[in-house]
Amino acid sequence: MARRPVLVSLPLQPPRLIVRRDTGLSAYETALDRAGFGLVAGSDEAGRGACAGPLVVGACILPRGRRGQIEGLADSKLLTPAVREALYGEIVGRATAWSVVVIPAAEVDQRGLHVCNLAGMRRALATLRPAPTYALTDGFPVPGLGVPSTAVWKGDAVVACIAAASILAKVTRDRMMVEMHDRWPEYEFAQHKGYVTPEHASALDRHGPCPEHRASYVNVRRAAAQHVGGLVRENEWIDAVPPMDRSEEIA
Repeated sequence: MARRPVLVSLPLQPPRLIVRRDTGLSAYETALDRAGFGLVAGSDEAGRGACAGPLVVGACILPRGRRGQIEGLADSKLLTPAVREALYGEIVGRATAWSVVVIPAAEVDQRGLHVCNLAGMRRALATLRPAPTYALTDGFPVPGLGVPSTAVWKGDAVVACIAAASILAKVTRDRMMVEMHDRWPEYEFAQHKGYVTPEHASALDRHGPCPEHRASYVNVRRAAAQHVGGLVRENEWIDAVPPMDRSEEIA
């Protein structure tokens, strides 16, 4: 009687790499390419620290060689809006694959910020075609990707594909916040993009939150409590407020 083969499940361990930092932002991708991983994807998010608007996650595979070397590529937060827009076009035009996932404020409230962040990265990376053979994520590890992966501290400043993903996410989200400004001009979303600036805090105090504010955030809850007779009660979207973040959940 023939024996059945024994199937052994092996963890997806990242390879040991020698990363030469003098090769610039492409150092990680170059090292992984030499290790046999030709399609390296980066992923990053925009809007994690905002109290209004969506969480947006980008993913990107840049081609190897000169075509993937985009001049001026850097952490999106360090760039001017005009430079980000120009680089966005360069990335979309040159990328081997790219994707953007938008997670609405209501979903962030329902599931928790970190859970949505992890789920968004998984979704963004899973929709890339061709699929990546390796993934680099900004800041923290993302389980369940199905390919080897490494979390890179401040990856949007040191890894080209993560920097590209951060620009895709940031430009997409900024465009959405400008559109929201047209609908709710009293909050000046076009200026602060939903982040907690003094101007935004003042608008929340005066007008209370709108449906695009994240109802689970402490400052938004506080503003809603002060305006229970106005917009919030009329739209009835603040009745059940989930906790700030349920990061122990599995997306």
